[in-house]
Amino acid sequence: MGSMIDLGGSWTLGCPEWNGRTIAAELPGDNYSALLAAGMIPDPYFGRNEELVQEFRRYEWEFTREFEVPEELLSRRYVYLNCEMFDTFATVWINGKKAVSTENMFACWRPEVKALLKPGVNTIRIRFKSSELEAKKAAAGMPFPIPMNSCSKVENLNLIRKPHCHGGWDWGITLMAAGVYAPLTLTGVDGGRIDAVWTEQKHEKNLVECTAVAELHAEEPCRTAVTFRFNGEEKTVNASLKAGRNLVRAKFEVKNPRLWWPNGSGAQELYPLTVETADRTVERMIGLRTIEVVNRPDEYGVSMFFRVNGVDVFAKGANWIPADAFPSRQTEARYEDLLESARLANMNMIRVWGGGQYEKDIFYEICDRKGLMVWQDMMFSCSLYPSTEAFIANVMNELDYQIPRLKHHASLAIWCGDNEVIGATKWYDKERVSTYLVNYDRLNRELWRRVEALDPERMFWPSSPCGGPNNFNDGWHDDSCGDMHYWEVWHGAKDFSAYYSVRPRFCSEFGYQSFPSFETVASFCPPDQFNVFSPVMDHHQKCVRGNAPIIGMFGKYFRMPESFGDFLYLSQVQQALAIKTGVEFWRTLKPRCMGTIFWQLNDNWPVASWASIEYGGKWKQLQYHAKRFYAPVIATACRDPQDGQTRIFAVSDLRERCKVTVTAVVSDFDGLPQKRFEFSASLKPGESRCLKAFKPAELAGFNPEEHFMELRLSAECADGTALSFENTFFFDVFKHCAFRHADVKTAVKAGKDGGFEVTLSTDRPAFFVTLDTPGIPGIFSDNSLTLLPGEPKTLVFSPKKETTAAELGKALEVNYLRKTYN
Repeated sequence: MGSMIDLGGSWTLGCPEWNGRTIAAELPGDNYSALLAAGMIPDPYFGRNEELVQEFRRYEWEFTREFEVPEELLSRRYVYLNCEMFDTFATVWINGKKAVSTENMFACWRPEVKALLKPGVNTIRIRFKSSELEAKKAAAGMPFPIPMNSCSKVENLNLIRKPHCHGGWDWGITLMAAGVYAPLTLTGVDGGRIDAVWTEQKHEKNLVECTAVAELHAEEPCRTAVTFRFNGEEKTVNASLKAGRNLVRAKFEVKNPRLWWPNGSGAQELYPLTVETADRTVERMIGLRTIEVVNRPDEYGVSMFFRVNGVDVFAKGANWIPADAFPSRQTEARYEDLLESARLANMNMIRVWGGGQYEKDIFYEICDRKGLMVWQDMMFSCSLYPSTEAFIANVMNELDYQIPRLKHHASLAIWCGDNEVIGATKWYDKERVSTYLVNYDRLNRELWRRVEALDPERMFWPSSPCGGPNNFNDGWHDDSCGDMHYWEVWHGAKDFSAYYSVRPRFCSEFGYQSFPSFETVASFCPPDQFNVFSPVMDHHQKCVRGNAPIIGMFGKYFRMPESFGDFLYLSQVQQALAIKTGVEFWRTLKPRCMGTIFWQLNDNWPVASWASIEYGGKWKQLQYHAKRFYAPVIATACRDPQDGQTRIFAVSDLRERCKVTVTAVVSDFDGLPQKRFEFSASLKPGESRCLKAFKPAELAGFNPEEHFMELRLSAECADGTALSFENTFFFDVFKHCAFRHADVKTAVKAGKDGGFEVTLSTDRPAFFVTLDTPGIPGIFSDNSLTLLPGEPKTLVFSPKKETTAAELGKALEVNYLRKTYN
């Protein structure tokens, strides 16, 4: 097989300002990680240290190392240097001779460099220019000013092809990293070079015709034998390659195929595909499935939903940002932890947001395995972008790499042209709107053409939000078609009942902020700053509106918490309540609404944000609520603000019928039941049904300040599986409710597979009962829950490091809503 040298590992890092001094560095990796490891900068995540590391973004950085070249490598006819995820303006020299220059972190360069190599010891240098200064140069060459969103603190990043959020965002630190974030290799070949592998699938009843495709590059015309292995068969194609790009195909038939399904809809079956030449072997895991984005007129407007293997699937998920502001920390373990948390919370879709990056291969491989459909934005967000010939050519270069790289993944569901860019044409200079629209159209049409040319089987969605191809409606306010971004609750300061006023076809962004937990806050905030309006807490709040909206909303729903820790806890209760209100109501609207993707899943540093998972992987209360409100079968109660009726719904996302029974028990806050209702129904696959509509008079006998309603659902599936679900409905806002103090007790014992059982009991109803284990990372099977007297609950805690029942019991902390005020 072809020889290869991995250039990853130990390098040295320097810059002109250091006058020859260097420090140790790692590639793949970044300059800031090297600076931190060398003790040359303080931790940017602590306090306000971010301000102390900004000078380095204007430096040029040079990574250098020596490496050995064996004779075997030089015996190959061609030797290629793989330059992937170079951030961003880099020039590579091998033995003092220029090999390549890059200008796009999202593209890949593979220069042929055999003539630059020699037997024995060689030297490679990679110099990165300041992206900030290169962006400034780009601005000077634009035909007219191209406005940029103010979330980023580094100007003109919309003019270059670097992750926009490196310059900061309304949840993100400004850390303008430079480095290489993918394997850096030298590969020798004698014939064609395999650049990408994918499949083309034709599905019929009990049969899939699967064509394996290998994209090969040849320096000059040659013949190459390409062997394909799939589903127990082997086929060899003796291909005649022309200079440049070539496609080699082999057709396979799969009878009675095992299909790939999204999480919650079925198994994630994957078939190994191997493509081999004399020089290289490439392996891919292939899911057999169809995905159609249905976008057509109906009685409500124009639909948007995903049809997988002929089944209409309600999309349940969250938006994804880069996993860490330090690129070197974007590891396989970090991806696995975050995406497993998404799977555990019953999500089936992740939206890769356009202000970040096309993710590493391992991200999509994990999504394949876990059944997480990927909504893939192209890397444009909230700003305007050039449409010059040079800029478009640069973007086409990245798409020529990214589309073939990613298209084999079963999880990849849709290509989206951008995030909110069509809306941004109206955010800036009003006199230039026409110019901005023409400019936008030039670039967006080229994106569309490239997807149609390279991946015609997938939908190209022009922008998020929009009504669909050629339908650029106001997706922030028009809920009749396509996808919607609904921000009236957070940015518009409306109360949570505003979610009942819209009926989106698919809501791909909506969110509410909270603070991280006290444990996470303590990791970046010194004790003398433990105040939500302190300088450090303000610094770790990047939204221009600051922390005031969180505290202001408290006044609508809650009594003011007593302590700093209670402030943090209550913000998470409030965040969970906001998103729960929207998701549960919108799920009842099926099939009118067929997807909710809240903003956002993760953080890239410790910060107050919309995330459901804190930096470091700790679940906020929202993530636990998501596990419940994204459950396959739920019961929920909604009070209609127009007619005052309280409606109880049962909603199923199952592919088969199920029989459900819902009991609704009205109790007082001492826990004494006052009235019991029971409803039964047989739900069709994917059905939402209103089981009961209570007129205001029917519930008038219950003082809303003294009572609540507990919903219990039991479901029997066609295959005999039994499901259960619990939900709590309040008749009044929490600040009016006469909650009682409760004596919540815990008992911990060792469980199975390294887990622990934590049993909770109480003498009075306790709401949003939340367990925390400072110093012991892990995930509870449930949390932020309702606990009733006489009904103990046993939770399973799965630790992420070794611990004992005694240690866990000592660390365990319990909070609940009534405990936060006197």
